[in-house]
Amino acid sequence: MSKKWYEHFVSVESGTPNAPPPANDAAMAIAQIAATVAPPPPPASFAKPAAAAAMGQLTSFDDIYTAAEIKGAPNGFTIFKVSDMLASEHIKNMPTEMKKGSIMLALDAAGVKIQDVIQDAVRRDQALDAFERVHQKAVEDLEARKIEENRKIQADLDKYVAEQKAKLQANLDEVAKQKESFIGWRQKKQNEEQRIADCVSYFVTDNPITTAANPRPAASGKTGQ
Repeated sequence: MSKKWYEHFVSVESGTPNAPPPANDAAMAIAQIAATVAPPPPPASFAKPAAAAAMGQLTSFDDIYTAAEIKGAPNGFTIFKVSDMLASEHIKNMPTEMKKGSIMLALDAAGVKIQDVIQDAVRRDQALDAFERVHQKAVEDLEARKIEENRKIQADLDKYVAEQKAKLQANLDEVAKQKESFIGWRQKKQNEEQRIADCVSYFVTDNPITTAANPRPAASGKTGQ
C-alpha cells in the first residue's frame, strides 16, 4: 500500500537528495510563475446586469471563482488543498522549511507540479481582484445615479416649497388687502351715518340713527312679557 502524503516527508537537514531547493530559489521560482499569468479582463458574467445587481449581496468566494470560470484541478491539488495540508495536524507545528519540504514531496509523489498550484492561486487572486473592481464600479455608478436622482428631487422640492411659500404669501396679501379695503369702507360708512344722523337730529329727540358715537344697543336676547 502506498504511503500517505505526510509519510513521504524527509527532513531538509538530513541532506537527502530529494530535499526541496533553498528558500531563495523557491521564492524566485514562484515569483516568476506569478509573473507569467497575465491579469485577465473581468469575466463577462461579472458585468451582467443580474450579477451587478447581486453585487451588494453576500457573494461566496466559490461563486466568484465559478463566475471567473476557475475549475478545480483534475488532480485535486488546488491552492486550497495545499492550504489544508499545511494546516494538517501532522505538519502544522513543524518549522517552515520542513513543512515546505513535506508539501513538495507530497506534490512530487502525486505527480503535481508546484507551478500548477501557484497558477491556480494567482488565477483565484486575479478573480477576486477583478470582482472587487467590478463591484466597486457598480457601487460608484449607483452612487452617481442616486446623487443625480437626489439632485433632481431636491430641485423639485425647492421649486415646490417656493411655489407653496408664494401661495401662502399671496393668501396673506389678499387678506391684508381685503382688511384694508374694509377699514376704508367702514370709515366712509361712519361718515355717511354721521351725516344722516346730523340731519335727523333736527327733527327728533331720540335719534334713531346709529353712528360711531351712538352705536346700536346690544340685543338683550329677552322677549317682552
